[in-house]
Amino acid sequence: MRKNVIAGNWKMNNDLNASIRLISELKKELSDKNPNVKIIICPPFTSLETASALIKDSIIELGAQNMYSEESGAFTGEISPNMLVSVGCKYVILGHSERRTIFNEPNQLINKKIKAAVKNNLAPIFCVGETLSERENGITFKVVEQQITEGLEGLSETELQNLIIAYEPVWAIGTGRNATPEQAQEVHKFIRELISKLYSSSFAANITIQYGGSVKPENSIELMSQPDIDGALVGGACLKADSFIKIVESI
Repeated sequence: MRKNVIAGNWKMNNDLNASIRLISELKKELSDKNPNVKIIICPPFTSLETASALIKDSIIELGAQNMYSEESGAFTGEISPNMLVSVGCKYVILGHSERRTIFNEPNQLINKKIKAAVKNNLAPIFCVGETLSERENGITFKVVEQQITEGLEGLSETELQNLIIAYEPVWAIGTGRNATPEQAQEVHKFIRELISKLYSSSFAANITIQYGGSVKPENSIELMSQPDIDGALVGGACLKADSFIKIVESI
């Protein structure tokens, strides 16, 4: 049985003190262990080491929001996969729409990052999704297929055992527009079928595919009830403990 995963992407929010306060609130309420739900927080780099210490012996796991594809070198401002591992990260978000659009990261670079992550035993949370113009032009499936095919090129089923895919329609992130549960399910089903073609039906049946597009307590239950949606990559709603907890409880 594939696991549901609720991951909170804090983005460029919360200094160290705010991170400590939020984690403390989450720990108070997220104490019951549900074996079929993973809970991940992805704070800024500056809070990772402290977050790792604070969540020790809790049900919360730690991820990072990004990393570079090299182990070390003259890459000013970048963070390597082994650096993330050294502070306790188990997961890393790669290919997020903001990295693709604002920082111009192509599929080929994201592919290198995924390879570096799995080499260092970091589970990638691999983001894919279309823009508003791409959806309006009817090329959602084409865009998502290219992102996945090129992003996972050269990676084996064995290497991707811990892979999480997050479908995030860019047009539904921070815009006030929401994908309907049916729209989200349609793309999730397409992704699972594509993974089956690229790898195997058993691998596809067991891979976790999250939804990430303005997930809130108000829409999380309906989204999570869809057969191919296995949790959520949560943005703004993860910055307040009560809303993030409600989304976790909707599983």
